[in-house]
Order: sequence, then structure tokens, then C-alpha cells
Amino acid sequence: MRRIHHALVLNLHQPAGNLWELLEFEPWQTNDVLYAMDRIPRSLWGYEDIARVHLSLSGTLLETLMDPAFQAKMYGVVDCGALLWRLQNLALFRLLGTGYYHPVLPLIPEADREEQLHRWQGLAGHLFWRNDFQGFWPPEMAFSMELIPLLKRMGYRYVLVDSEHVEAVTPMSWHDLVYRPHIARYGGAEIVVVVRDRDLSNAQESGMEMDWFINEVEARTRWCDYEPLVTTATDGDNGGWFRNPNYEANYWGFYRSLLDNARTGKHPIRPTFIDDYLDRYGVHGEVKVNTGAWNTGWHNGHGFLQWTGSQMQKDALKRIAQVSQSVHDLRGQASSSADPETNRLIEEAMWHLLRAETSCNFYWGEAWVDRAHKDMDISLDCVEAGLRHLPL
Repeated sequence: MRRIHHALVLNLHQPAGNLWELLEFEPWQTNDVLYAMDRIPRSLWGYEDIARVHLSLSGTLLETLMDPAFQAKMYGVVDCGALLWRLQNLALFRLLGTGYYHPVLPLIPEADREEQLHRWQGLAGHLFWRNDFQGFWPPEMAFSMELIPLLKRMGYRYVLVDSEHVEAVTPMSWHDLVYRPHIARYGGAEIVVVVRDRDLSNAQESGMEMDWFINEVEARTRWCDYEPLVTTATDGDNGGWFRNPNYEANYWGFYRSLLDNARTGKHPIRPTFIDDYLDRYGVHGEVKVNTGAWNTGWHNGHGFLQWTGSQMQKDALKRIAQVSQSVHDLRGQASSSADPETNRLIEEAMWHLLRAETSCNFYWGEAWVDRAHKDMDISLDCVEAGLRHLPL
């Protein structure tokens, strides 16, 4: 029986302060989110021999989960400290790098992209006691080729991209394009591209039966004369299927059934870590990835319309570029021996700027755009104060 390798990827993100806000006004939602996250490692106890899951956790989510005040508040609902400890299980999980504040990276200034990635690596490296994050999850799967040199500088081996935007450079069939890793090149740098199957991911998000999934995967890969890599990626804490507490009616009931059948060899699908697959099978050909994101509830991800559809969204993104220039100018003017207050103001200006870039501030149409402006206002206030501290 020809083996089919399955890479499961789950994105976990909450914007800064959101779980606290929900806790005040809709506490059941905070509980549901935490239960969905806590269910991930609990569902996989006893499956260390075969379960393989890739997780992307935004910096703002990690920030909340590690907050002693939040942990104390939620103790008795979910033990957040224990949850973070369980996610360190290398037999079950691979953690993917991402941007700290979950920005749509191609829409923010180039200098801020590196800040977002550095800050995530700093926090995750400290929290999970490691610095080897081979894979990168672009927030919202928003990717453009110009990100490749940055990702390589940051030490990433591969990046996840959506099948809708991948285009072959080396001539290849559709199934080769989607079910094999490839190389993408830009600006003298190259990175491995791992392709998310959008159709199967849609099914993963909304709910599916095990027999349907097995048959569909086999049908989609039937022309592969190699052991293919099928990658499905969705949020892991949103939607009724992931939040349903009944194992018979949620994703983890489906996944454990898939694992049970895989153990006995009843089907050819085997969970895998992407880095293990790359080590064994390498890459195939070269591709180009057209600029775009994953599909949201109503948009196909082309052109980032979800985050740029209104004039208010566009104006806020334009202002982000202007504020970013001011913050980086201040940092450039301050010497390495600047007084502690100047350094504090630069740091505060920077983190308010980066937080303003959170994708959620733009995802909900115009509903959250004011949050971006509030952070930018604080950032500019810090810049002005910092400038007053500079020597004449």
C-alpha cells in the first residue's frame, strides 16, 4: 500500500486583550476558546506514536496564556500553565514561527516585519526552551515572494502557502504542484514552500467524516507515483467543529478515529511532521507564489481585500507606514548610549506600532480600525517625548 503523508497545521491566535475583554462581557466565549485549545493535547494523550500536529501560536496569545493574572483568573476552567507545558511535547507537536502581533506581513512596512518575527522568536524561545523553529506560518497565510530573504535570515527552512496562489516554474502536473514541497527563490535567497490544500482545509474547518476524508485524499493523490505530502491548515480554536465538547461531534473525534485506523493499516494515510518528510523525500522543482492570503469567510484571499476593502482601512494602513517611519527615525537618531528614559520611550513607541498592525484591526471591516489608530496615537506621543530627550 502506497503511503500518503498528512501534515496537520492549526493556527491559534487571539488579539491583545481579547480574552480579557470576552471574559468581562461574554465569559462563555473565553471558556470555549480555552477549552478548544486545551482539548488539543488532551485528545492526543496515548497517541504519541502516531499523532503529528503543527501549531502556530501568535505572540499575543502566548502573552495572555503566560500572564499570571490571567492564569489565576482561569484556574478551575483551564490550567493555562499546564497547557503551555503540554504543548512542549516534541513527540506530538511542532511549533511554527509567526509574527508576534499577527500582522498581514505584506501590508506592513518592511522594517516592521523583522521586528514582528524577532519578537515572536524571543518570546517563544524563552517559553518553550528552544530556538529551532523550522517552519513559518505567515499570519492569515498572507505571503509575498519578497518575504523570502527575511525568512531565510531568521533561520526558517520552509513556509506554508495556500494552493490558490502557487504557480509552477518547473513544468509539473497539478498533483505534483500541490502534494510535493518545492523551492521558491527571490532576491538571491530561496526557501522550501509547503502547499496547503485549500479544498481539504475547507472540509477540515467545517466538519467531515473519516471515510470521506480517506476516499478524497486517495482520489486526489491517485496519480502520484511517489509518497505525497497532503497539508491541511485551519484555525484550531474557532468554529463549532473545534469548539464542540462532544468528541463524537468534533474534530478530535474524527482525528483519533483516523489515527486508530492508521495504526492498524486500514488506510494509507500517515500523519507526519513536515521536517521529517523533507529530511526523507526532499523537494521537487521550483514554484512562484503569487501575493495573496488564505480564504476567509467571504473572500478568496486575492488582493488582501478582506483587510483593504474600505477607504478607512486603506487610510489606517497608510498611516501605519508614516508612524513606522517616525519610530524608526527616532531609533536611528538615538545613540546606543541614550538615557534609559529615551530607550524606554523608543521601546514603547515600537510595541504600540507593532500592535496597531494586528490583522484583526483590519479583518472586521471598519469595526476595529479605531484600535489601530489608538495604538498609533500612543506611539506618536512616545516619539515626540523621545525627541525631546535627544541632545541638541
